[in-house]
Amino acid sequence: MYHILVVDDEVRIRTIIKKYAEFEGHTVSEAGNGMDAVLLCRKHTYDLIIMDIMMPELDGFSACREIRKNCQTPIIMLSARGEEYDRINGFEVGIDDYVMKPFSPKELMLRVNAIMKRVQRANEIVATTQRPNEIIELDGGGLKADITARLVYIDGKRVDMSPKEYDLFFYLLANRNIALSREKLICEVWGYDFYGDARTLDTHIKLLRRSLGRYNTYIVTLRGVGYRFEGD
Repeated sequence: MYHILVVDDEVRIRTIIKKYAEFEGHTVSEAGNGMDAVLLCRKHTYDLIIMDIMMPELDGFSACREIRKNCQTPIIMLSARGEEYDRINGFEVGIDDYVMKPFSPKELMLRVNAIMKRVQRANEIVATTQRPNEIIELDGGGLKADITARLVYIDGKRVDMSPKEYDLFFYLLANRNIALSREKLICEVWGYDFYGDARTLDTHIKLLRRSLGRYNTYIVTLRGVGYRFEGD
């Protein structure tokens, strides 16, 4: 199965996560603070990291930034706070998911499995793809997306996005002019076969609109439903 690094200064939290993860067949390593997590990631390879935000010596955001300098291991961030600022900050530094405390260990394991399925599926696509790059251009080429290379250009300038922003943007592009419910987007983009945290979706929509600049109006909010990407 998977080798998971659990990072939290609370022993009780680490023990609970470890118990459920090992029950599902995963191997678990532990760290009590962000500094130890960074050092461990420099020495060892993990399939996924579950990390708290508020920790001594080095907080979760700072630890994630350091880890991202050397690897792209999926990261689930844990937090006792639900402010949008925390979610935005976390996604900007490269986390894959955000779970609020107190959390359901069972749901956490579902999120772990969903993330790893996406990673495996992406690796399989990269390994088998030999076709020409799939490119979508809108507004006469002003907005250009190279789906295969995972690159986005606005007026000829490359736009940097987080991994999940790319996933969400490319899915919206592939289904442009179609009303997409929140449940559908969470299921298809995040891979959850249950209704995940809608705030995660809303935060990524906000980040994506910011990244798209003058094209942010292409993403239309459908009240009570979800979103639609309107493109020519």
